[in-house]
Amino acid sequence: MAKDGERVRVGEYAIGRTLGEGTFGKVKAARRVDTGGCFAIKIIERSRIVDRKTHDQIKREIATLKLLRHPNVVRLYEVLASKTKIYMVLEQVTGGELFDKIELEGHLSEHDGRRLFQQLMDAVSYCHDKGVYHRDLKPENVLVDANGKIKISDFGLSALPQQFGNDGLLHTTCGSPNYVAPEVLANRGYDGAKSDIWSCGVILYVILTGCFPFDDKNLAVLYLKILKGELQIPRWLSPSAQNIIKRILDPNPQTRINMAQIKEDYWFKQDYIPDIPEEEDISSDDEASAIKEVAETDEHGHIYNHINAFELIGMSSSLDLSGLFEQEDASERMIRFTSNYAPKDLFEKIEDIVTRMGFQVHKRHGKLKVMQQCQGTTTHMSLLVITEVFELSASLSVVELRKSYGDSSLYRQLCAKLLDNLGVHQNQQISAKQSLIQEHTELEGEMPVVLFSV
Repeated sequence: MAKDGERVRVGEYAIGRTLGEGTFGKVKAARRVDTGGCFAIKIIERSRIVDRKTHDQIKREIATLKLLRHPNVVRLYEVLASKTKIYMVLEQVTGGELFDKIELEGHLSEHDGRRLFQQLMDAVSYCHDKGVYHRDLKPENVLVDANGKIKISDFGLSALPQQFGNDGLLHTTCGSPNYVAPEVLANRGYDGAKSDIWSCGVILYVILTGCFPFDDKNLAVLYLKILKGELQIPRWLSPSAQNIIKRILDPNPQTRINMAQIKEDYWFKQDYIPDIPEEEDISSDDEASAIKEVAETDEHGHIYNHINAFELIGMSSSLDLSGLFEQEDASERMIRFTSNYAPKDLFEKIEDIVTRMGFQVHKRHGKLKVMQQCQGTTTHMSLLVITEVFELSASLSVVELRKSYGDSSLYRQLCAKLLDNLGVHQNQQISAKQSLIQEHTELEGEMPVVLFSV
């Protein structure tokens, strides 16, 4: 039975009250009906994405959050999609923004502020280790849960390694005026890690003082202050707190303190207990990006027409989410191709090919685990690839090869061998996908599909 305010079902989620509203849509409370678990669902109107030509920003946020599992980063659990909406199922954080906490209290004590800053640096350090640079760190994008633990959110402006230029630097000017690093303003390329650290330094200053280190109503004057790095620190802060702020808010990125130095700083290390990121469970990674159909119902219990996940992706002119699975192969974790073989025949052919290549094969839940052990051991793998087949019609199947773990060059060899032996050609893939789309252009209604789940 739906609770008060829950009028719409999206898959297994009953949608409740509005928690907030952003540029592209609303964030609503949601309850998973089978477990009773509470979540936040970011509902993105695809029409708004088209109007603002910002589909890349949405794709980037989804692709980034898929990579991150840390206690101080908001967790993305699932992404569902319909013809008009994208649904991001997120961890629900009930304590509001760090900005609101600072505004309410004026500023925090060094003891309380240090603990929040330690968590912030743990999260940012983890993101950098994963090759993710946030580029819009500010108290509005740092949430606080009911236990006082922070959660970084809003990765829409984040950068991944494939966005670096030939000089190894980022070149897109982005961020919020008061928090942006001077080298970003200089527009000559910048190191994403160092610019994030600068923004964290501004956040620390705001936490401890309740005001900005650099501020002016005139943006040109504000940017000049940031470029010069003219910093006034209240004398009532402890000398060690003043010292770490000065070292972080150094306008020269070459001499600015780095992450390792921050974690060795005397002020930072006091009562420091690192938050440990979640370990990736390789054994369950084959479930991590499962695509499955779900139903959406309105307040009257009406169920919308079903539409296949791949059909939806192909039909989308406003937001092609296939890039989340195909273009993300800068990390070389997944390829997908079509075939005219029946699923049973495909599995047999794939098993025969990879076995002759010297790989081991385990069958489980309609999937193949293709494995190769490290030489001289039976416990460690050099490669683990999950193979799954989706039957789209009587004459068309989709094969997905997803690397869960291991050597990228070995993975490429495996993929190339399978593509060659199965006779897969790019032109055939395109024509097959287009014919599939044409078969279903008359389908109406909305049926969200799971594009990503963990």
